[in-house]
Amino acid sequence: MFTGLVEEVGTVTAVAPADGGARLTFAAPRVADGLRLGDSVAVDGACLTAVEVSDGAFAVDAVAETLRRTCLGDRRPGDPVNLERAMPVGARFGGHIVQGHVDATGRVAAAEPEGSSIRLRVAAGPEVMRYVVEKGSITVDGVSLTVASRDDEGLTIALIPHTMEATTLGPGAVGRRVNLEVDLVAKYVEALTRPYVRTPSEDG
Repeated sequence: MFTGLVEEVGTVTAVAPADGGARLTFAAPRVADGLRLGDSVAVDGACLTAVEVSDGAFAVDAVAETLRRTCLGDRRPGDPVNLERAMPVGARFGGHIVQGHVDATGRVAAAEPEGSSIRLRVAAGPEVMRYVVEKGSITVDGVSLTVASRDDEGLTIALIPHTMEATTLGPGAVGRRVNLEVDLVAKYVEALTRPYVRTPSEDG
């Protein structure tokens, strides 16, 4: 489990085909420090397993399903990525409950300055927007954020200067695909209430 609080912006140093997927290697001095083989790391919000660890770097394998579901297949050497190690037991819990299970990808459509912050517009499909509510939580490329507004076509989030400095999100992200994970609670509520909700066709 993760919190959506990015520990480090790492750099992709290599991408190589691997059994239908890809092996990605990252330079990340802070996250690699103390990392062990088999540990979980959220890479742009996708939970992956460290399969190689060296001084200041680590590698993960992204299988075909991960590449289909996420935008990790877009990453190339030199690209920055948001990194977070799994939350240890007993640690302070910031952000919100993040599984690292990406639901879908969206696209950063616009960045509008607003004082020292910006309002970032993310276009997303109905499979995501059905779970998004104003002032609710969403994870964008591994960053825990609060929804400022939403409509059927996407959502807007307000980014403070610290978030722009500590993550890959900001004006430079416009046009880029991003990984989206909706609030886990919303999916559980839907699953639990579905048997008791009548559809228009059932109402005649």
